[in-house]
Amino acid sequence: MSTMSYTATARAEGDGRNGHVRTADGLVDLDLGIPSEIGGAGGAVSNPEMLFAAGYAGCFLSALHSVARAQRVKIPGADVEALVTIAAGEAGFGLSVELVATLPGVSDEAAEQLLAAAHAKCPYSRAVTGNIPVELRRG
Repeated sequence: MSTMSYTATARAEGDGRNGHVRTADGLVDLDLGIPSEIGGAGGAVSNPEMLFAAGYAGCFLSALHSVARAQRVKIPGADVEALVTIAAGEAGFGLSVELVATLPGVSDEAAEQLLAAAHAKCPYSRAVTGNIPVELRRG
């Protein structure tokens, strides 16, 4: 039996949130900046929350397709939008996530079951469970 493994590598330089990130393969190569909504300059830059949202959306959609196949449910045209919020609280900044899945032609009951199963399977969901609030809903 073989074990599958993959390690993604990225480097941050500069002043963290006001810096630059680049993956080892060069496919992600972005300037970072603090969003104006939380006191930064904003502008044509990315930020860690955007990158986390993109990764989580892609991972969760993959998990959703996997559980749908296993349950023999067709979900053509499905998509997932991840809303990652950073907010200041008593203990400093914290994150929360809302995952909104569009599942055309799927009943509300089946959608709820698929979302719960995908949340249990998705590596991002498993990593954050118990650490940050994640809300699942149908779009």
